[in-house]
Amino acid sequence: MNIERFRTEHDCIGDVQVLSDKYYGAQTVRAMENFMITGQPVCPEMIHNLVLIKKSAAIVNMDTGKLSARIAQAVIDACDEVLEGQWNDQFVTDAIQGGAGTSTNMNVNEVLANRAIELLQCQKGEYHVVNPLDHVNSGQSTNDVYPSAGKMTLVQLIKGLEETLWHLREALLERSDAFGHIIKLGRTQLQDAVPIRLGQEFRAYAATIKRDLGRLQLSRNNLYALNLGGTAIGTGLNTDKNISRMIVQQVAAFSGEAYHQADDLIDSTQNLDCYTDLSGVLKILAVNLSKMSNDLRLMSSGPVGGINEITLPARQNGSTIMPGKINPVIPEVVNQIAFNVIGNDTTVTLAAEAGQLELNAFEPIIFHKLFESLKTLARGAYSLAEYCVKGIVANEARCNEFVMHSTSLVTVLAPVIGYERASELSREARRAGQSIYDLALQKGLFTEQELKARLDIHTMTETVELQNTGAAAPPQK
Repeated sequence: MNIERFRTEHDCIGDVQVLSDKYYGAQTVRAMENFMITGQPVCPEMIHNLVLIKKSAAIVNMDTGKLSARIAQAVIDACDEVLEGQWNDQFVTDAIQGGAGTSTNMNVNEVLANRAIELLQCQKGEYHVVNPLDHVNSGQSTNDVYPSAGKMTLVQLIKGLEETLWHLREALLERSDAFGHIIKLGRTQLQDAVPIRLGQEFRAYAATIKRDLGRLQLSRNNLYALNLGGTAIGTGLNTDKNISRMIVQQVAAFSGEAYHQADDLIDSTQNLDCYTDLSGVLKILAVNLSKMSNDLRLMSSGPVGGINEITLPARQNGSTIMPGKINPVIPEVVNQIAFNVIGNDTTVTLAAEAGQLELNAFEPIIFHKLFESLKTLARGAYSLAEYCVKGIVANEARCNEFVMHSTSLVTVLAPVIGYERASELSREARRAGQSIYDLALQKGLFTEQELKARLDIHTMTETVELQNTGAAAPPQK
């Protein structure tokens, strides 16, 4: 071993060799050895928010005399460097880890401490100058810092998802308006049903997205209460309650978000129902997006051997063996995102349930899965809007053909001739290959004028007045 390439650090277990040029320290090295799980480090947004908390704590600790101005300012300057994008490669702990997030908290503490030490013209590892625990982690615990940073990250990612959902909803409403005059055959259980306007179908999709946005906002509101200041188990041991409130206020000021200290820090430390609530909301959204994608794939199936009522934008070659084949790849990827989100919901549910007594040790997997669900849903919603919905073309002639040849039109005659007679008329029309209009006229059941009025497909689709599914404008960025 080249000793010059390494420095020796120690923790309560013993000595650890750390590469000399690294800003992280002993506990991070142990975490790298222990938790080679996903190959994915903790997401950058989470690190950003942990550092924001550390900066806030350093400022308040300096202002209240808990830290000397010299040490606190060095930590603050180190935080600013990280917040500006420096030293990203030093945050290396795996997203899934034992220890309830201690490894990631220590990774941040060590990087900030060693950089602060350098800023004070000393050498990395000289923790008598700036200590990761006594100084950077002063008045804190992993058990309040890590969950608080996780909640802050969730708020950010939810807002990003909301933005893309507004984008998708507007695209759906635009297509709804464009397709408002096109009558197509409705289907229930994949069998012919009564007519519907293509625009009405797209407006219904927009309505589901509106509800999803409402659920997301309610779930996001539950995340603004932080257990910061609760330290180990929510009792606030080793910190001053007034100081901890000031730190939360500083975090809120830096982030521009309405974060506040939870009313019951013990409850907020041990109970994770806000995460299961959010996970359930994301599952509902995933189901809605997947169902919409299923519909788009069905309506665009063919073009010769399927329904072919709409044409989706061509995004890539569909086959390496069949020339000219185009597949509905955007709805397909949204389906797969949904499958993954539904699986993530199960993981979050099990992890939240598995907590014991004063702490849940499984927040790392909860955050990892929620972050993944939020990011993939946001990307999927954007792709669905931008690369699919906006470019959908209606095949109007095909839609009209299905409607006019469907025996389901007999439904509007049933109130006059009775259900049984209408059923017989439908069966006979199918056997004879005739339209309901021609057969009913032939049998003298109605006059030509009466049939034209009763079998007017535009009137059929206007029986339920279109409601405005609009909502207030999306929140300002």
